[in-house]
Amino acid sequence: MIDYIKGQVAEINPTQVVIDCNGVGYSMLISLQTYEAVKDEKVAKIYVHHHLREDDEEFYGFYTKDEREIFRLLISVSGIGVGSARMMLSSMSSDEVREAILSENIAKIKSVKGIGAKSAQRVILELKDKIVKGEGSVSVGESIGGKATIAEEAVTALVLLGFSKPNVHKAVHTIQTANPEASVEEIIKEALKIL
Repeated sequence: MIDYIKGQVAEINPTQVVIDCNGVGYSMLISLQTYEAVKDEKVAKIYVHHHLREDDEEFYGFYTKDEREIFRLLISVSGIGVGSARMMLSSMSSDEVREAILSENIAKIKSVKGIGAKSAQRVILELKDKIVKGEGSVSVGESIGGKATIAEEAVTALVLLGFSKPNVHKAVHTIQTANPEASVEEIIKEALKIL
């Protein structure tokens, strides 16, 4: 199974990227979220979801593991295919998708092209509990590598303050990406500004 592909960005447009990895071009379908993150990069690391059907084989590419996890949660819902999930992630960020599901915002989910009222209700019904339990978000240790203990302390403190775990994970990841040397206190102060 392919987890990610890292290489030169050979071609990119709002729906597709080709990554040249040691002379082999891997074509992947992407969301606008990923396009915005990669469009100006010369080298990129793209996380892969390999989708197999009887008559077709496709790679879906994501700039972050977090976006890939939400994509995988969305396609687990009956009636939501890879096209609808990609469209949802092109219309909203991963956090906005989580927030719409947690707040049961049917109108926001339904505003995505190809998603009707029944599909929006099904997404909320099938995914709300999973998201509350932390599914569909990357664990902090995975997303930031060696800084896991500092991040875990910050996450625990912020969750005890009443913030939702998925939002806390995203905020801590963003802060540690911008400032890898941040202390627990600095992470918590910055996260309180974001949350």
